[in-house]
Amino acid sequence: MESEKYFSDRALGMKRSVIRELLKLTAKPGIISFAGGLPAPVTFPVDHVRSAIDKVIEEEARTALQYGPTEGDKRLREDLTEIMKKEGIDTTPDHILVTTASQQGLDLVAKIFLNPGDTCITGSPTYLGGLQAFKSYQGVPIGIELDDDGMIPELLEETLARLEAEGRRPRFIYIIPDFQNPAGVTIPEDRRKRIIEIAEKGEYLIVEDTPYRQLRYSGEHQPAFQALAPDIVLSLYTFSKLLLPGFRLGWACGPHWVVDKMVMAKQAVDLCTPPFNQAITHAMLQAGVLETELKNTIKVYDRRRKLMLECLEREFSDMPAIRWTKPDGGLFLWLTLPAGMSADDLFQKAVDENVAYVPGSAFFPDNDNFQSMRLNYSFANEEQIVEGVKRLAQVVRENI
Repeated sequence: MESEKYFSDRALGMKRSVIRELLKLTAKPGIISFAGGLPAPVTFPVDHVRSAIDKVIEEEARTALQYGPTEGDKRLREDLTEIMKKEGIDTTPDHILVTTASQQGLDLVAKIFLNPGDTCITGSPTYLGGLQAFKSYQGVPIGIELDDDGMIPELLEETLARLEAEGRRPRFIYIIPDFQNPAGVTIPEDRRKRIIEIAEKGEYLIVEDTPYRQLRYSGEHQPAFQALAPDIVLSLYTFSKLLLPGFRLGWACGPHWVVDKMVMAKQAVDLCTPPFNQAITHAMLQAGVLETELKNTIKVYDRRRKLMLECLEREFSDMPAIRWTKPDGGLFLWLTLPAGMSADDLFQKAVDENVAYVPGSAFFPDNDNFQSMRLNYSFANEEQIVEGVKRLAQVVRENI
């Protein structure tokens, strides 16, 4: 049977997630994986989840186990307005949509804004899941180079002008301002304001993807894009990195005209995010679990981040041409090899030595940069970080 004749052009253009496929290769016994963006299981609030489940079952089983509104549990959306206020964003439940984690938010953004062939602006590199969502709707991501302070405004302005002149006006600007995945860099306030100025002048929507914002370990807190320009910014958040990933809960917050259209698009996907998971999360938020558990999570990740940076300094000290970012938060750092070396070519050799990473080419709109790799420091424990960096350095050293 010629299966391709059954599928739409959109389906034929779909590709498997590079990271998900790589994680299958790294599941063999003994491997130390810096590949996934997995939270550390030791941070999961198991006892609090158990208590919240008991409370929900005892007090509201009939509603929590039923269908719910597409927008999400109103109590949870009210909780989220309080979280947003702490970010300097004065909003209401009507401006919030509860999603099946932030990945669904990205899919809905692509669904409501992108026609086949439409362009959108992303970082270069940027989050693979964002690229996957945009390309699955036959959008064309256009990458803007990053430096140590994130997306470069001058290049953004030049690219927008060029695309406008070509009749290819971008539908939105997608940006990860805090501890960017994969590069780990954070955009400072003055640059945020410059990017907003460019967006306002050209009347562009900014999609602010910010799953790690609350995971800051050092440096100064920067204002959210939405706090600076609420009328043109849609923000995507998730509980996956802050509380636990298994509930698959996130939220979108922004202008009502955007959120309302996302609600309509979501109704064709799943009708409603699981009410049971929302009720449990609401119970935990009301009990103050997020605040207390975040403090513990930050301690764990800060310790692992510092250790990985120390190990990189030690193990790569004889290879001065190699550089890496030094993030103030989040889950990742970005290591760049000397010119002429390919992280793609080294990947299987690293796996053979029982250490894994994600080749950086996966994070570029055109998969055309092979010099870098993304390293995660949240999942591996301290002993594994020490040994894993040692193994990685040896693989690089033997192939430099």
